[in-house]
Amino acid sequence: MTEVIDVVNRKTRGRPKVFDRNDALDKALMLFWAHGYEGTSLSDLVNATGAKAPTLYAEFENKEGLFRAAMQRYIETFSAQRNAVLNDDALDVKTAIEAYFRATAACFTECDKPAGCFFICTSSALSSGSEEVAQMLAQQHHAQESALKAFLDTRQQRGELPQCANSARLARYLACLLQGMSVRAREGANREDLDQIVDTQMAIWPALAGYCELSTK
Repeated sequence: MTEVIDVVNRKTRGRPKVFDRNDALDKALMLFWAHGYEGTSLSDLVNATGAKAPTLYAEFENKEGLFRAAMQRYIETFSAQRNAVLNDDALDVKTAIEAYFRATAACFTECDKPAGCFFICTSSALSSGSEEVAQMLAQQHHAQESALKAFLDTRQQRGELPQCANSARLARYLACLLQGMSVRAREGANREDLDQIVDTQMAIWPALAGYCELSTK
């Protein structure tokens, strides 16, 4: 019996470690989020994921491919959670906006991951040599603003916003507020600090939602 166990153990020790793509993406995501695209080296990624460089290249082609996959991981894991609030038909427009920004404040300040928004943090330190990465991140900034506009358009059609309200301008304003919250979180602001910003936003929400003057000019 002992001999059989020894044979099994030897075979187990000799087996190559199976590459876990999702685990590697989660670890790469945290590195890129914390240090940016250019601040994260291939050796950093190898050390964090436990995968050899040839394995990473075979799976993602290059560093940019790994970044693209990590960005998609962020969208599926974090952005989708927040956007789900906007798609909750049980919430009125004001409640949905507040819930969305509260969830964002929580996401930007959770201690188990880097502070702020992945898109904003990684796009703030790019050189001209990373144009394709910059374009990817810019597309995500626009997608975030577009998601807010689509939400506002839907609620406007339901009569929850005045027909004269300019949803594009309001979405642009809200997107800028998200960027500001990300910067503050990156600088060390905690959940309470960001919630106070949301408090102010919701206090002026009736004026924001009902403002029509600029829409008629």
